[in-house]
Amino acid sequence: MAFAGLKKQINKANQYVTEKMGGAEGTKLDIDFVEMERKTDVTVELVEELQIKTKEFLQPNPTARAKMAAVKGISKLSGQAKTNTYPQPEGLLADCMLMYGKKLGEESSVFAQALVEFGEALRQMADVKYSLDDNIKQNFLEPLHHLQTKDLKEVMHHRKKLQGRRLDFDCKRRRQAKDDEIRSAEEKFAESLHLAQMGMFNLLENDTEQVAQLVTFAEALYEFHSQCADILRTLQETLQEKQEEAASRPKPEFVPKTLLDLNLDSLGEGSESSGTPAHMAIGASPLPSPMRSPAKSMVATPSRQQMQPYCQALYDFEPENPGELGFKENEIITLLNRVDENWFEGSLHGRTGYFPQSYVQVVVPLPNALLTVCSQGRLLGSPLQAPAHQLTRSGAPDGPTRDMRFMGRPGGNVYDHKYDRPPINV
Repeated sequence: MAFAGLKKQINKANQYVTEKMGGAEGTKLDIDFVEMERKTDVTVELVEELQIKTKEFLQPNPTARAKMAAVKGISKLSGQAKTNTYPQPEGLLADCMLMYGKKLGEESSVFAQALVEFGEALRQMADVKYSLDDNIKQNFLEPLHHLQTKDLKEVMHHRKKLQGRRLDFDCKRRRQAKDDEIRSAEEKFAESLHLAQMGMFNLLENDTEQVAQLVTFAEALYEFHSQCADILRTLQETLQEKQEEAASRPKPEFVPKTLLDLNLDSLGEGSESSGTPAHMAIGASPLPSPMRSPAKSMVATPSRQQMQPYCQALYDFEPENPGELGFKENEIITLLNRVDENWFEGSLHGRTGYFPQSYVQVVVPLPNALLTVCSQGRLLGSPLQAPAHQLTRSGAPDGPTRDMRFMGRPGGNVYDHKYDRPPINV
């Protein structure tokens, strides 16, 4: 038997080479058989590709699929039954929304509540998606796999056997072998032809079962999208209520806190822009500020509107007349009154006097009620209730004027003194 089998394989190889290289013609099959072969080949490709694409449709992430396949292979090698579920994108987004919604605080934020509601809805959709996966795998992919491994495999086996027996029959007939050998080869060839035809016919005419599988697939998708639509409809109504709740909720008033609200005694360089009237913030005078520190006063920190007006010295100012207030660069002076457009009255280290406006930079301005210059040329809201044209440099009426003159308003507001412009520090 071994020699007979080897001889048969040699005959088939000889006939195949003769047909391909020598131009010999083999037995031709009818057109119907060739058409069934073509449709069977297409069916084989269809079943293979359909399984791959369906798995990609259910699990679109290739990295996750590769990871699941690796875990499955390792578990088989180790003998442990380890299952790894596919991470649904709806579930991942749900976890994100739920986590940050709870971090924001559901009690105080409508947005956080909406995030939690959205996350719960997405989690329900992820569960429905898992049900869809199980349904399609059981009712669609498994029948396809059975068709591929059973029916198609059997049909392809009969076709391959038919091809081998045809070559053996044509080889013996071409070589004019014994009649018994030719007759035996012809009978086997006819048997394989019949089996191949019946197998392909049964495969191609199985439309009822194959269409039923597609119906099951469609029903599963319809059920999935119907449940998702119900979930999303409920979510939309809930979010609409949350939107109306957020719109109807009164907005709380918010007052930004300043550095003074932090109870800081002093700040570093450049803190004058923050409005802190601390001498140590400028670094010019070791003496305490006339204003008590908020940290030491044990009273509520005043707001910006309650802060005492003050300014910062830009240059050194040496008084030349009685009543003037001298100071050094960067010192903080408490503002008491505005004498006119060019002079202030202020206090520093317990001393009170007048100083030119051009030597200082106002940080917290005087309230409107303390502006002492009016359109009639009188001092309003100031202890000095004298006409503006009688003001002297010392701030007292009828005092010596020396190099400084005040012209009453409305008379032109002319002034002439040696401090019109700040000195140049060398």
